[in-house]
Amino acid sequence: MTEDRKIPQHVAIIMDGNGRWAKKRGLPRTMGHAQGARTVEQILEDADHMGIRYLTVYAFSTENWSRPDSEVKALMNLLRKYMKTSLAKCAKNNVRIRVIGDKSRLDKDLQESIAYLEEQTRTNTGIGFQIAINYGSRDEMRRAVARIAEEVKEGNIDPSGITEEMIGRYLDTGGIPDPDLLIRTCGEERISNFLLWQIAYSELYFTDKAWPDFDKAELEKAIDAYNHRERRFGGLTE
Repeated sequence: MTEDRKIPQHVAIIMDGNGRWAKKRGLPRTMGHAQGARTVEQILEDADHMGIRYLTVYAFSTENWSRPDSEVKALMNLLRKYMKTSLAKCAKNNVRIRVIGDKSRLDKDLQESIAYLEEQTRTNTGIGFQIAINYGSRDEMRRAVARIAEEVKEGNIDPSGITEEMIGRYLDTGGIPDPDLLIRTCGEERISNFLLWQIAYSELYFTDKAWPDFDKAELEKAIDAYNHRERRFGGLTE
């Protein structure tokens, strides 16, 4: 990657293919998720070194609860492990953690670990790392609308004064710039209910690589592709 490349401020990733990666190797799906978790840690480090300011990953969707109980349990245990072991690394690398999604359905111990990690990294000034857990964009918007409606009911908000910027502040990603680049792995080319509001003008990049095989070189390819896009945000070029 050349030095004159524009680095996107915010990259979002739909991490797809853990199960297929494991199946291809004759391994249980849980091994694919474990390898995928290691990839997350490496890509976070690579993104930080490249100058990306925010990285958001889709770890567990509201629809993922329909997976086999054993797989859901394994995913939750991976999340538990990350929440408990990442504090030292976040402190060392100045990483700021935010978990987006409806945390109320998560087990109490996981909710407490998330709250503790978020609080302990809140004042870090390095890369902002958003992890989407029990997240669905439609659910996020539903929750935001409900909160705004409650404020209207209490007389704190005039309905005529509701703006797009206000709605954005009530989303889980409030205060974070919208993604410049959305990446999806393993050959799928759909959004799957991820950041639907926020990616209105994001550039999209799809790769055939399964998430466990995603690496710095592939991230650089995505950013190279991003650099060849002309972002007009609905306007015209000269």
